[in-house]
Amino acid sequence: MADIIPLRAPIADPPADPAGPPLVVDARRLAVMLCAGIRTVRTWDAAGKLPAPVRIGGRVVWRVSEIRAWLDAGAPDRETWEARRAARK
Repeated sequence: MADIIPLRAPIADPPADPAGPPLVVDARRLAVMLCAGIRTVRTWDAAGKLPAPVRIGGRVVWRVSEIRAWLDAGAPDRETWEARRAARK
C-alpha cells in the first residue's frame, strides 16, 4: 500500500487560461491537479511514482493528457506505466 499515491479530493482541472486548456503543466500546477504540495510532487517524481516529465528548454513539465491517462490507469509507478505505454505501441 505504500506505493499508492493518496488523493485527498477529486482531481482539479488546471487553472483556466483564456488561450484554452494547457497541454502541459509545471510542478506547481501538477500539485494543484493532484491535490498535493509541490514538494510532494518533486518527491514522487524523484521516486519514480509519476510519469516521466518532459524537458522544454530549462523547464520540467508534464503532459496533461498523459497525467489524466495515468490516473485513469490507477496511477502505477513510472516503470509499470512505461511498460504499459510500450505494450500499446
